Amino acid sequence: MNIVKKTLKVIGITIAVLIVTSLIIATLFINLSPQFGKGATNKQKEEYLKSGHYKDGKFVNETRTVMDIHFWKVLKNFINASPNRQPHSTIIPEKIDSLDLVNHASTITQLTWFGHSAFLLELDGKKILLDPMFGESPSPHPWLGGKRYSKELPIEIEKLPFIDIVIFSHDHYDHLDYGSIQKLKNKVGSFYTPLGVGNHLIAWGVPKEQVYQLNWWDKTMFDHIELICTPARHFSGRGIRDRNTTLWASWIIKGEKENIYFSGDGGYGPHFKEIGAKYGPFDISLMECGQYNKQWEAIHMMPEQTAQAAIDLKSNLFMPIHWGAFTLAFHDWTDPAERVISAAKKLNLPVTTPKIGQPVVIGDENFPIEKWWLTYQ
Repeated sequence: MNIVKKTLKVIGITIAVLIVTSLIIATLFINLSPQFGKGATNKQKEEYLKSGHYKDGKFVNETRTVMDIHFWKVLKNFINASPNRQPHSTIIPEKIDSLDLVNHASTITQLTWFGHSAFLLELDGKKILLDPMFGESPSPHPWLGGKRYSKELPIEIEKLPFIDIVIFSHDHYDHLDYGSIQKLKNKVGSFYTPLGVGNHLIAWGVPKEQVYQLNWWDKTMFDHIELICTPARHFSGRGIRDRNTTLWASWIIKGEKENIYFSGDGGYGPHFKEIGAKYGPFDISLMECGQYNKQWEAIHMMPEQTAQAAIDLKSNLFMPIHWGAFTLAFHDWTDPAERVISAAKKLNLPVTTPKIGQPVVIGDENFPIEKWWLTYQ
């Protein structure tokens, strides 16, 4: 009996030590790792109060936004998860030649998808990256998140030419990646972010004078290209206690001829019609479509809502994004593309579905429509 008591005591002490050690390690990681970025100064917070959507130290959406997430439903979904939440084989992207990028004709505007929400936009002789999350996992550490579907990118960061502009929609890990910034920061001219997100970049070594932080409806010019920061219906945060302390946004990029919309992340709302009325029509809209669930529909659109949002924006063409790279929800990984294509067909709205790494030339009626994902089912 004494032996049993001693054994149980040792086991109890061992478990307690492991728990305490884990808590210490987690606390040190959260407080010391640069991945989590940096918060706003008191002076910046005072300025945020003037934004019109900053209350009690938090940014808020224009539309009331409540996520109806229930732990037991999420757990049930996780336990009963479909085996098709990720591809059955590694996705092979189309490769991009660095010399082709350098010699690209300035008269041709094209977009190249890197998977999820990351793009290279070549517009009026400028090279623009959108949400360049090029990391292996959308998490503060590779051990804490799922892996990218592809082992390679269309082109490695080191082989990219000079990038004129980098634009971020918000600071979640699947859009803003510390490792990618470390590799990019010395070959970029200017960074544009919603309010607060630029603080992370500056903390990671990007010169302050290269970082521009905008509020919703703010406009700015880079050479002859106009950038407009527009509303989205989402949230933000990289740590445990910084939820909604930075702003989230969508973006309009207007060149000499082309008008492009980038949705970032967000739920459906009246802001799409407002943006379309003020700044549409758009030659192409890059629309969030993936990682959705009825429980968090308020902050991630369902595919049918994505198609309707593209209509609201007065889009001549749209492309579903926020899929094809990571598993962050419970639906089959191909559902976003299949469902949004079906919805777009009913609305008589053209939709393009390029392979990762395959360019979409703006204005070319022969845009990619191949169902390339069937190869990986």
